[in-house]
Formats: sequence, structure tokens, C-alpha cells
Amino acid sequence: MKKIVTILGARPQFVKAAVLSRIISKYKQIEEVIVHTGQHYDSNMSAIFFNEMEIPTPKYNLAINGMSHGAMTGQMLLKIEEVLIDEKPDLVVVYGDTNSTLAGALAAKKMNIKVVHIEAGLRSFNMKMPEEINRIVTDRISDLLLCPTVTAIENLDNEGFGNLPNKVVKCGDIMKDAVSYYSQFSANKSSIINDLNFRNNNFVLATIHRQENTDVLSNLKSIFEGLEKINNSMPVVVPLHPRTKGILAKNKLKYNLKFIDPVGYFDMLELLKNCNLVVTDSGGLQKEAFFNKKHCIIAREETEWVELVSNGFAKIVGSNTTNMFNSFVEFQESKVDFSLNLYGENSGEQMYNEIYKII
Repeated sequence: MKKIVTILGARPQFVKAAVLSRIISKYKQIEEVIVHTGQHYDSNMSAIFFNEMEIPTPKYNLAINGMSHGAMTGQMLLKIEEVLIDEKPDLVVVYGDTNSTLAGALAAKKMNIKVVHIEAGLRSFNMKMPEEINRIVTDRISDLLLCPTVTAIENLDNEGFGNLPNKVVKCGDIMKDAVSYYSQFSANKSSIINDLNFRNNNFVLATIHRQENTDVLSNLKSIFEGLEKINNSMPVVVPLHPRTKGILAKNKLKYNLKFIDPVGYFDMLELLKNCNLVVTDSGGLQKEAFFNKKHCIIAREETEWVELVSNGFAKIVGSNTTNMFNSFVEFQESKVDFSLNLYGENSGEQMYNEIYKII
């Protein structure tokens, strides 16, 4: 039986991997070994996802976190290489754009092991983002690039991938599969809406964690002032990322918002289903908002998911307090067709078939 090693490290990767792992388990043609780098180590951001989503328990947990980008990536590269030497896989699968993604791809490629990059071809065109560097390097050294959108394919074409041996395939977005599947159970698995005493469509869901926002105090203050302004019209609930929580505490910044601990996947789905709209700097949550037919205010200067903005489902506001509030007001009157199919169907099955072809 062929063997693959899957490298995971952060919440969105757990969500995507749950879909593919379920398909691998169904067909019983491939052995999957899961490596958790430990990049997300808070139990509400890691272990709870494996338990709730019935992802196979990682065979390896490298417990690498809390370091600078260089130190973290270097340690991951070293430890993943040790795993690959022991496991001798036919192929390594990496997801998205984290340090775990880059380290997994580099370790495999230097050992002449095939690499599959799921969610390939995305670009923010902001080289100050560590994630952008991770994406570009991972795409260049991957053997199979599984792209979610036409825009992702075009990005790779513009970078000359048509002249390279990498195989590029548009498979759609595997996160859509996850939302469709787990939404069937989330209402029975989560009590968060009742616990918070919210009513349907009567609160805003916000998440802020990206380095360009948390590490620039003026940006962080402006974003939270915008959330505070929205909160005067409609309650805002914020599952608080550990990094953001620490910086708010360090700078003695306090806001009259509903702060809660990071939540599991079923709780997040219920928050998404029942909220009025989403404010976020997360890439994955932008799409999850769309899949749940919710508008999204993007607290960044750009997005990889440009089709959400061009079709009126999302607005980019950066850290501008006024633009954030104005977008909230505008979206209360917006009428857009959320049935538009931007991200394909049955992406997980397509990805499995493409992986099986090259393994």
C-alpha cells in the first residue's frame, strides 16, 4: 500500500485535512500518516478540532511553537526530515500558507519525495506577509498544485508555471466540502448560541490575529475602535486569538465587546450560521462566511479571495475605523446572490483522484 505523510499545523489546515482524511479512509488504498507540527498549540485551536472532526490522531506531534519565523521554520524542517526518514512516504501533502506548509514542502523536496500543495496559486501580492512567502516557495517546489479558483490558475500562469514541470489542476475549495458536511451536525453538537444568549442574525462575529494587525499597535487600535463602533449598533462577539489577547493585555487595551476563548469547529459553524456578518483578517473565515451566506468585512489591505470582493460578498477596509463601520451599515441593505458557485463541488474527491494518479 502507498503511503503519504500529511503535514498540519494550524486551524484551517485541520478543517481541510478532515475532508481528505475521510476520503482516504473510505477508499482504503493509501496509508496516511499525520504530522502535527504544533504551530497551533492551544487546545481550543488544535486538539478540539481533531476530536470534533474525527480526524485521525496524529502519529507525530512535534510541539514546535512560540518562536520567531526563522527558528520555527528551521526546527520544523529538522523534525519533519526525521519523520520522513523513518516513514519513507511516497508523497507529502501540505495545505495553505503557514510555516508548517513551507517546512513540510522543503523537507520532502530535499529528499526527492513528491509534494502536493492543496490551496495552491493564491496570491496577496504583499511580500510583507510571511504567508505570501510561504505560498510562493511552496508552489514552486511542489509536484502537484491543487488550485481552488480560476484566479489561482491565472496567478500561476502569470508566473510562468506553464513552462515548468509542476502539474497544475483546478479542483475547487476543499473547505466548502467541510462546511457542507459538518453543518449537518453542528446544531446538535454546539450550544454556543444559547450559551451566549444571542438571537439569529443579531450579532457580528469578529476574529483578528494577523501579524500586520496585532504587531502594529495603531492598526490594532483602529480595528478594535471600528468593532466598538459596530458594537454600539449590534453586539460583536470576538473569539480571541492568544496572540491578540496577549497584546491587548500588554498594552492595557480594553473594549466593550463580547470576548470569548477560541472555539471549536462546531461552535464556529454555529456562530457563522447565526451571525449577521463577519469581520476578520483570516483568509479561511472569509470563505466560510460566504459558504454560510454571510457578508464579510476584511480587516486587511488585500485578499487572496478577490472573487468575494468583486462579486459584492466582501469589502476590504484594512484598519480604517470609518470604512469598517460604513461597510457594516451598507451590508445591512445589500442584496447579493449567495448561490453563485465560486468554489466548485466535491473538491475532496477530485483532490484524492489527482493524488492517487501521481503517487
